Amino acid sequence: MFQSKIAGIGYYVPKNVYTNNDLTRFMDTSDEWIQERTGIKERRYADRIGETTTTMGVEAAKIAIERANISKEDVDFIIFATLSPDYYFPGCAVLLQREMEMNEVGALDIRNQCSGFIYALSIADQFVKTGMYKNVLVVGSEKHSFALDFSTRGRAVSVIFGDGAGAVVVQPTTETDRGILSTHLHSDGAEAEKLAMYYPGASSGIWLDKMPDWPEQKLGGLLMTKEMLEDGTAFPNMDGQAVFKKAVVKFPEVIHEALTKNNLKTSDINLLIPHQANLRISQFVQKTLGLNEDQVFNNIQKYGNTTAASIPIALCEAWEAGKIKEGDLICLAAFGAGFTWGSALIRW
Repeated sequence: MFQSKIAGIGYYVPKNVYTNNDLTRFMDTSDEWIQERTGIKERRYADRIGETTTTMGVEAAKIAIERANISKEDVDFIIFATLSPDYYFPGCAVLLQREMEMNEVGALDIRNQCSGFIYALSIADQFVKTGMYKNVLVVGSEKHSFALDFSTRGRAVSVIFGDGAGAVVVQPTTETDRGILSTHLHSDGAEAEKLAMYYPGASSGIWLDKMPDWPEQKLGGLLMTKEMLEDGTAFPNMDGQAVFKKAVVKFPEVIHEALTKNNLKTSDINLLIPHQANLRISQFVQKTLGLNEDQVFNNIQKYGNTTAASIPIALCEAWEAGKIKEGDLICLAAFGAGFTWGSALIRW
């Protein structure tokens, strides 16, 4: 068994900056209202046409590959995490493989939303440790802006999310005390509908309290209706309080799980990089774990919640800023829709 390490890392965020004040042109909100609830000051939105989840992932991947001192021909497996794919199917992994003109390697899409990058990193870790692959490209990318409800009706969700991409290259290493020490994955679907986008989908609404008025026909017709677009049913749905209550419990739990597995304690953490869901959640977790401000990295203030992309973007930004040094203990943790959550402990 090999040990795996992150050999290269990169990120990409769109050039279009939207401040909280910019959003007041589209909805009844304010900078104070958004910052008080989320800590977000601004976010990036991809170009409406031409810039996609895949193209952003490509830009982040190019940087990660270069920093890993390999070429695109050396990549032997691709894992792409997103909740906002270019197509309903096929997934973004094969589109990235095509756009980068890579070899005919395996390509896997991960649909674990905010926890997507942690899940993807864990899969890459297993593939590398067993010797199956040598250069696994892991990408987290999101283009939320194409499908949010930019109106007062949808403001509770829309003000939170931003667009961007991050990527890492995972390689084997013979240093047993370095690299990815362990990963820990969990799920609980009991409250899956608390944070979800119900339509389009194959459930036809059977899991919900109220079934839509589907058209009278023998087959088909259960994907989307005009009424869903008009009444907002087609947009993402979130019970913010339910998510917060679960997140502030599961975040510390899964971090402690990783530390316990490796006989370490919270004071050993040089830097915790949580999924950038909400600054208030990160602050609550920091206080619960007894960490100081230098031990936690947050950039949600600049980028909003970029879901599967948030951890690799933050990880790369922290590394570029010199906040991550060789030998540091880095903890990654995420919680999101499903509910799913996870952590990864890395000796850099």
